[in-house]
Amino acid sequence: MVVAGSMIGSGIFIVSAEMGRYLGSGGWLLVAWLVTGLMTVTGALSYGELASMMPRAGGQYVYLREAFSPLWGFLYGWTLLLVIQTGTIAAVGVGFARFLGVFVPAVSESNYIIAPVRIGGYALSLSTAQLVAILLIVLLTWTNTRGLEYGKIIQNIFTTTKMAALFGLIVVGLLLGWNAQAVRANFGAGFWTPADLTPISPGLTAATAFGLFAAICVSQTGSLFSADAWNNITFTAGEVKNPKRNIPLSLALGTGLVILLYLLANVAYLVTLPFPQIQHAPADRVATAALQAIFPGRGAAIMAVLIMISTFGCMNGLILAGARACYAMARDKLFFRRAYSLNQAKVPAWALIIEGAWAAFLVLPRTYDAGTQTYGNVYSNLLDYIISAALLFYILTVAGIFRLRYKRPEAERPYRVFGYPVIPALYILGAAVILTILLIYKPSSTWPGFVIVLIGLPVYWLFRRSIGRA
Repeated sequence: MVVAGSMIGSGIFIVSAEMGRYLGSGGWLLVAWLVTGLMTVTGALSYGELASMMPRAGGQYVYLREAFSPLWGFLYGWTLLLVIQTGTIAAVGVGFARFLGVFVPAVSESNYIIAPVRIGGYALSLSTAQLVAILLIVLLTWTNTRGLEYGKIIQNIFTTTKMAALFGLIVVGLLLGWNAQAVRANFGAGFWTPADLTPISPGLTAATAFGLFAAICVSQTGSLFSADAWNNITFTAGEVKNPKRNIPLSLALGTGLVILLYLLANVAYLVTLPFPQIQHAPADRVATAALQAIFPGRGAAIMAVLIMISTFGCMNGLILAGARACYAMARDKLFFRRAYSLNQAKVPAWALIIEGAWAAFLVLPRTYDAGTQTYGNVYSNLLDYIISAALLFYILTVAGIFRLRYKRPEAERPYRVFGYPVIPALYILGAAVILTILLIYKPSSTWPGFVIVLIGLPVYWLFRRSIGRA
């Protein structure tokens, strides 16, 4: 439930539009999602060995620390807390509020309690939508401080509900949404023929063989982000029963099931909507457009309910798991020591509070475009930047399997990665290729992620210095 619940947010209902604009056809859209699936499942299988070998709170932070050095573990934990986990929590919280606005019009990003206070190209504001997001973060942080049982109950209920809802969307799309005209166009002669393409960079589109390869790589920004957070279960390993067996099993089953649902959801879009309607769905809300086609006038409301359920469960999983990484860093004296403490409910309450407070703060800053006089969200920019850094840490973590096999050949490994060394090597190769293409063709949204990671270096030095003084 943690694996699936953390993975399924709102991305699957949205990102296929932008992917479709880059790829230009239904066949290549499904190929891109299949690449995402292979990357995700091979990554999860690889993490299974590390999880069974080191079933301790902190997960990926611990793996990087043990395979390479405390510095690499800290840089991952720093990036996780600063952007990856908290930025995602903020984004999902505002996503929940936006769709709540379908039923409660007063909840809107333009309905201000405190009007934007501009500072150059940025601003601070508090809208009713931002307030709802903050209150939701506070609520879920509080419930998780009450004990693992509370977080588990919420996670199980909402993950079960949203998986059923996603499955329902697929069934409705395939049965009631079947559009003979769309099926002929999307699965006929145009299945492999890109059309109406958005350039990846000036002069490069999916119309050429190399351009198509680059488009598949660049489109992974959306699909990999939609399938991300599967590693969150590793953060909670210290609280899982029989973790040496159950963590690898949950990684394999959780990622496999979600990726299957994601592929089927895209098939449902393709049998319901002509491809241009997928590419140019209003506000990129492909799932909403599909339901509107099936249930005219009611589709938007139905989709809003599904996404609210999905985002609520996703936020709970992110909040529950992410704080365990802060706890592990504090245990190693590389974070505020108060975070290394358990409350009466035996959960890291202070780590949860720190994570929740920073996530709530990230809801407030806005970007400002003077040309169009419109406001964006800072966390959206940060999340665009961080996918490259997240890929780097995934590559390093999987590479840690090879390093630990060499450094600790006699260590107990209840689960050894299936297909070693081919499976982890394929993951490293695939992720490295995608990262390289992003660096070449999307540098403005790639190198800032590495800058965020590097900012952690002086912070690490300060914590290490405080250890020396102690």
